[in-house]
Amino acid sequence: MIQEPVIDLSFAKEHGLSEEEYTKILEILGREPNYVELGIFSVMWSEHCSYKSSIKMLKTLPREGNRLLVEAGEENAGLVDLGDGLATAFKIESHNHPSAVEPYEGAATGVGGIMRDVFTMGARPIASMNSLRFGSLERARNRYLLDHVVEGIADYGNCLGIPTIGGEVVIEDSYSGNCLVNAMALGIVDINHIASAVASGVGNPVFIVGSKTGRDGIHGATFASVELTEETESKRSNVQVGDPFTEKLLMEASLELSKKSWLVGMQDMGAAGITCSCSEMSAKGESGIKIDLDKVPLREEGMNAYEIMLSESQERMLVVTEKGFEQELQKIFDKWELHCTRVGEVTNTGMLEVYQGSKKVAEIPSEELVLGGGAPQYDMPVREPAYFTKLNNFNIESIPEPDDFTKSLLTLLSSPNITDKQFVFRQYDSTVRSNTVQGPGGDAAVIRLKGTQKGLAISTDCNGRYVYLNPRMGGQIAVAESARNVVCSGAEPIAITNCLNFGNPQDPEIYWQFKEAVLGIGEACRALNTPVTGGNVSFYNETGETAVYPTPVIGMVGLLENIEQNTTIEFKDAGDFIVTLGALNGCVGGSEYLRTIHGQIKGPIPHLNLELEMGIQELCLDAIKKGIIKSAHDLSDGGLAVNISESIVHSKPGLGAKLDVVRKLRDDELVFGECQSLIVVSLEEAALYELILLAQKLDVHTQTIGRVTDIGSLVINDLMDIPRKKLKNAYFNSLEKIMAK
Repeated sequence: MIQEPVIDLSFAKEHGLSEEEYTKILEILGREPNYVELGIFSVMWSEHCSYKSSIKMLKTLPREGNRLLVEAGEENAGLVDLGDGLATAFKIESHNHPSAVEPYEGAATGVGGIMRDVFTMGARPIASMNSLRFGSLERARNRYLLDHVVEGIADYGNCLGIPTIGGEVVIEDSYSGNCLVNAMALGIVDINHIASAVASGVGNPVFIVGSKTGRDGIHGATFASVELTEETESKRSNVQVGDPFTEKLLMEASLELSKKSWLVGMQDMGAAGITCSCSEMSAKGESGIKIDLDKVPLREEGMNAYEIMLSESQERMLVVTEKGFEQELQKIFDKWELHCTRVGEVTNTGMLEVYQGSKKVAEIPSEELVLGGGAPQYDMPVREPAYFTKLNNFNIESIPEPDDFTKSLLTLLSSPNITDKQFVFRQYDSTVRSNTVQGPGGDAAVIRLKGTQKGLAISTDCNGRYVYLNPRMGGQIAVAESARNVVCSGAEPIAITNCLNFGNPQDPEIYWQFKEAVLGIGEACRALNTPVTGGNVSFYNETGETAVYPTPVIGMVGLLENIEQNTTIEFKDAGDFIVTLGALNGCVGGSEYLRTIHGQIKGPIPHLNLELEMGIQELCLDAIKKGIIKSAHDLSDGGLAVNISESIVHSKPGLGAKLDVVRKLRDDELVFGECQSLIVVSLEEAALYELILLAQKLDVHTQTIGRVTDIGSLVINDLMDIPRKKLKNAYFNSLEKIMAK
């Protein structure tokens, strides 16, 4: 028997609790907490679980909409009505710190955790996405992280048989030392079989199902709520270890269970393990839960109550059923060769009561532990950073135009942020289950809803450099660009999930970034009618005093009523006109061109007019539905020249493009400048008039800038004439060469 340490303020601080929080614990309990109780409070009140520094800002986001079946935060994942009795459950979450320490297991268990959030709602996962960010690939450590993160994602997802259909990979110096690994999953559920994370009904049995409990992942939630330091390597025990084969069995068992009328509730044991699932489910059910730790299946001998309650061992669920159906539940999990053990029951006390044999080792009001209940909520101080004004005074006249535009374009196409990510994506099985319509490489991924004419388009997007230079506008752009990607595929944006990656929230300048970005996200979501279904906040993404770029990743979901309307980025036929929807007013500030060619990161970033953005997206979507548009591609990193190059290199052999664009800007602004609210489309000459009429009705500017050719090159004014072969060599082979160093 391990002797319990002395519980005092000093020991509480070692658990990440403040003096104020420790005082509140004493008030709640009316006594000193014991060792187990202190551990429970420390994980449930960690930033990762309680959102104590962010919840007040998150409540400003639009969390209601006609299609939303649950409000943000009510369940394990967001839930959106698709019509015809179907709904989609989806969510994005971070696994940043675990991946920085143990990249393979950190990334793998990130995938496993987000999948469980989806299938615990009764939704079968049909697609996976991710958003990955690493520091400069000139550093061996960053190449190592990228390599093993991708391997972890691929191995786990491929074993589950869930296609990984897209995502993004971003390389910026700011992510050295603290990579970002955000995983997204999406599933489909019959609205009659939606499962809820609730514990109710006095006397109803409580079960742990799935894997046994071990010592891996203990204090994973608190580990995710601190900065990374040189001591981080010693925290490997905080990183969970995944088993995708068990997860596959657990998924099938859970989906079978979700259809049973006697199921009361189920929840994934993710962050904070048994502690979190018990407290959250009982708080939601306005009930209590009593559990006996002696009954918890263990895979390691000698585990004490503290370890059992805080373990984050993977592939485990908490299940509550109606009384009298214990055997039926056991049959399901026996069928799938999984553990299914009754560990307690639902009570009416409102308490989380934890026993080890006859000894009560913890007793805490469930409501006091959870987000929205007694968990702390803070108003954080803010201060505009000194760099903000300084870095937003860029004057384009301070840089020379390129001597060789061809060389500059090829350099951009081969840069890590623009070059094709085949090195990453080919490790993923993107076509398993045969429902993938558009896999990695386009503006958005598209998945078919089997048995219907419908499809879903999914995009993950954020330009952290933009958000750093202007958090409010950058937050808006992250939403708008993700929606634009979905629209370019032919889908109507319907809702988002977000993963908000920032530095230390106790730093007023960091919190200013966070606050401004959240306000920008909210403004864009309201304008575009894409409510927030939920997501994740990841703070403390920094090493030493260096924080990552503020990176609020947006996972956008769009609905195609007719999958045949799916539109892609490649040009289709020689002779087609190339037209811009929106004004070509490129901005060099914050651009990939300014960073890569001139080595500067300065603003102002491109301006976004949300009203104009709405009009352009509506125009593009209407034109796609009417069959006018053959290809559509959002203009983003690298500007017009990169946009057209990407459409060329993905087209059938022999196709190219010749542009004759009116010069209203400097030449580098014209071809490399980035702008918002602009989509480049191609269409037959006969459809041009109809497109112009549609644009006039919506008061959207259009410009014919060139034609698709059969001469296999890219020509832009008198600035460049580049053979298709050179474009492809620069675009397709660069990342693999970098990783081979």
